[in-house]
Amino acid sequence: MMAQNQLALDFDSPSAKPAEKRVVVFDIETQKSAQDVGGWGNKQLMLVAVAVTFDSIENEFKVFFEKDVPELIALLKKADLVIGYNSKNFDYAVLAGYTDEPLCKTLPSLDILEEVEKALGFRIKLDNIASATLGVGKTADGLQSLQWFKEGKLDLIADYCTQDVKVTRDVYLYGLEHNHLFYTGRGRVGAKKKIPVNFQK
Repeated sequence: MMAQNQLALDFDSPSAKPAEKRVVVFDIETQKSAQDVGGWGNKQLMLVAVAVTFDSIENEFKVFFEKDVPELIALLKKADLVIGYNSKNFDYAVLAGYTDEPLCKTLPSLDILEEVEKALGFRIKLDNIASATLGVGKTADGLQSLQWFKEGKLDLIADYCTQDVKVTRDVYLYGLEHNHLFYTGRGRVGAKKKIPVNFQK
């Protein structure tokens, strides 16, 4: 926990947050699965269950429900940099169900998964990177979140999504400071490998 708190404080340093630069980290959990909407090509039909942001200017997390999506989009459009994990391929595609604006093209974005895939040539789950880099991981998964939505447990989804945003933020800050991340090598339990990254955007 100490490592997470120390990384979070790095947003106050000039290298991590230039003066008045608004960095927004976000994540979305959906109401429906790919199977529910006829495949991954229909992400715009999945609908937002809960979204969470971390705003570096306000230094706070904020929870959004489906009715708040216009407010969420407005915040993303105010950002100097929007950070997510698989955000270009997934989160923006989900938000396409609520706006005609191609957010993936119009927002200044850093998709950490995209940067990792460029470096390695394959995709890795956030939990794998967070565990190897920070010693922390996710508290649930997307399937559990979908079940919670069916049960009306939006508070549990909000907690899970907030943790995802914390992890994404701290992975970003680590990569920003060190120009690399770590992941656990496939087929070699416990063996960490380095991922070179450049988050200076």
